[in-house]
Amino acid sequence: MKRIAALIGRTAVSCWHHGSPHLPPLPAWTPGPPYTCPQIRHLAAKQNKGQFKGQKIKSKPVKLEKQQKQEVEIKQRMTVSELAKAMNKDIDHVYEALLNTDVILDEMEPDTMLEEKWIKEAVKRSGMKHKWAKLVETKVRENKDIQRQPPPDPAQLVPRAPVVTIMGHVDHGKTTLLDSLRKSQIAAQEAGGITQHIGAFRVELPSGEKITFLDTPGHAAFSAMRARGAMVTDIVILVVAADDGVMNQTTESIQHAKKAKVPIIVAVNKCDKPQADPQRVKEELVGHDVICEEFGGEIQAIHVSALKGDNLLELAEATVTLAEVLELKGDPTGLVEGTVIESRSDKGKGPVTTAIIQRGTLRKGCTLVAGKCWAKVRFMFDEYDQTVSEAGPSIPVEIVGWKDLPSAGEEILEVESEQRAREVVEWRSYMEEQDKMKEDLQAIEAKQKQHQESYKKDRESMAHLSWRQRRAALYRANKHKLSHRLSEKTETEELTLPIIVKGDVDGSVEAILNILESYDADDQCELDVVHFGVGDISERDINLAETFSGTIYGFNVAANKSVQQMAAKKGIPLRLHRVIYKLIDDLKDELSSKLTPSTEENIIGEASVLATFDVTVGKKKIPVAGCRVQKGQLDKKMKFRLIRGRNILWEGSVTTLKHLKDDVLTVKTGMECGLSLDNEELEYKPGDEIICYSESEIKQKISWDPGF
Repeated sequence: MKRIAALIGRTAVSCWHHGSPHLPPLPAWTPGPPYTCPQIRHLAAKQNKGQFKGQKIKSKPVKLEKQQKQEVEIKQRMTVSELAKAMNKDIDHVYEALLNTDVILDEMEPDTMLEEKWIKEAVKRSGMKHKWAKLVETKVRENKDIQRQPPPDPAQLVPRAPVVTIMGHVDHGKTTLLDSLRKSQIAAQEAGGITQHIGAFRVELPSGEKITFLDTPGHAAFSAMRARGAMVTDIVILVVAADDGVMNQTTESIQHAKKAKVPIIVAVNKCDKPQADPQRVKEELVGHDVICEEFGGEIQAIHVSALKGDNLLELAEATVTLAEVLELKGDPTGLVEGTVIESRSDKGKGPVTTAIIQRGTLRKGCTLVAGKCWAKVRFMFDEYDQTVSEAGPSIPVEIVGWKDLPSAGEEILEVESEQRAREVVEWRSYMEEQDKMKEDLQAIEAKQKQHQESYKKDRESMAHLSWRQRRAALYRANKHKLSHRLSEKTETEELTLPIIVKGDVDGSVEAILNILESYDADDQCELDVVHFGVGDISERDINLAETFSGTIYGFNVAANKSVQQMAAKKGIPLRLHRVIYKLIDDLKDELSSKLTPSTEENIIGEASVLATFDVTVGKKKIPVAGCRVQKGQLDKKMKFRLIRGRNILWEGSVTTLKHLKDDVLTVKTGMECGLSLDNEELEYKPGDEIICYSESEIKQKISWDPGF
């Protein structure tokens, strides 16, 4: 206590003598005359009213206004951007508030959902206090979706034409077969002779029967189109080339047909070729559980030649016979039901879909819903681009009047009014958002659980350390997170190729995206699809490509002159293709061009140092190595390396190369020479090796293999 009092006393005196801001300064002291007393004047303070003599005056305490903390309204689930907005701060503030916590900041985005405890922690670290937002009672939204109608009354059913899908491997003659049946020239119009769309056609046979054919692509890239064709069909005609046999897409087509539980008719094509072996084809099919009638099965196998038109009538009769056995019937009354086979964007017509009607009769003015899109039917066209007034069951038709472009494979349902169509579309969009939120939340929880487990392991590994050592270790581990704000983009050495994909129809874009999903070479170069869509290349695509410094890949689409000029001016590459595998090859080449070329070293010659001496040039002494070439030759223009034992002492170029007293460019095997290197401080020793070598760059290739 005495020490504290002494400290207080000294502090008081120091304050008086050094002019404390709280106390008035002492007046300057001057010595008075000897033997005189200083005059002291006593001041009387005015007595307050109601105060008695001898009563002590109580000083009123000064009330300091307490600083009010900012209140932040929070709720159980908030994103980073929502919390920043509630705190009236920027997103970086939230990131900084959550430093040195269990939250993985590197993986955090503005739309990342935060847990309740991290919301509170961020608010607390920001010097604020939280309050719960008032709960607003959310009403359960009424299900506004539309469903298929119940099965129709059998009395209303009428016979309908069969829907037949032609499937098989690429270049086995599917389109040529259909050409011969409908006497048209589709195959001649196709790029590379490869079907790259799903086409719907109606064929009337000489006997009067009508059959709706779906021609599906056989290329490996169009698996989704083949699956879609199998799901809407009644019969599958499996085309197999007699000279080629069962191939990859043949097997896949069989699997699609079995999955859809659709009967198969085998058409063994190209039987007119000398190397054709139909018997071998049918034996190979047995191995895939496709047993033809001659082997005791129920599947018809017809030998045809699509090019010459042999046995096509027999194939058509077999199809009609099987359709009669299946007793195919449809309901032409009631609301329309159908399936989108293909969708595309047309300049004059807008969004257009090719659909097959499965129930009801479609007429002009009908209101349709497909997925999250709806249409008021304005026009209908057949496969010959002729206007039709109505389309019943099993009839393929092009529908014009869609507000947006529905995806291929979507179910088409008719509704009573436009208002009802909007309700259905809004409900489906809302449900999709809810499902996405649930998926995001599950992913977040799984990631947080994983992080907590790793954090727990890290803590356990530091359990033996003192708190100071533990704190130092954590600081070292998190030091890189403090070096920059997370919202600021840091330059990375990772290679990226941003691309924009445009296609003529939805199915083509879907096929390309399915191929790109198989991309597995992100460690070499990251492939980033920044946008995809249906339709010709537009100015918006060019601007988007410029923003991301990307490349535009177009499949069966065009770019008008102004768009091409705009792309050339801005330096945006346009890669337009009509064959899908050429597009993928072009993409692989561009990915490969992004890779850093590897350097290959070629040894041209080797020499050993026999003696060393100095040569005076002006006032400088330059060390020179006397060498003998042991292998190859020394070329002054190439690079050199000095090796002693197993250590590389120097790499660079030669300043002087002499044979006898002459300057030379090359010295061959067995010859002696003197050379000096571009580093004058090097000391040579007998026995050192000098290697002459050249470096060449080798272009790397992307390791991605799309499978064709």
